[in-house]
Amino acid sequence: MKRKIKPLGNRVLVKKIEEPEQIKGGIIIPDAAKEASQEAEVIAVGSGRNDEGKVIEFEIKVGDRVLVSKYGGTEVKEGDETLVIFRQDDILAVIG
Repeated sequence: MKRKIKPLGNRVLVKKIEEPEQIKGGIIIPDAAKEASQEAEVIAVGSGRNDEGKVIEFEIKVGDRVLVSKYGGTEVKEGDETLVIFRQDDILAVIG
């Protein structure tokens, strides 16, 4: 599927990885009470230009699994998918 959203500059487009729903004792936790996932997959990266116009090499690449802040970034919709745009500096770690 060709992406319509291309991040600019030092921004990264990610798709948060939802953790499987766990039901304990027959109690279902509503979506509003669940914590936001911190694990995400990198979908696209920008050109790497910072605010001064210098090109800075990305430390991450498309397909990497990363940790992001729970409530950071900007949510965007592409079709029925919800994606999030972060600055590279807001990516906390690469997993594996």
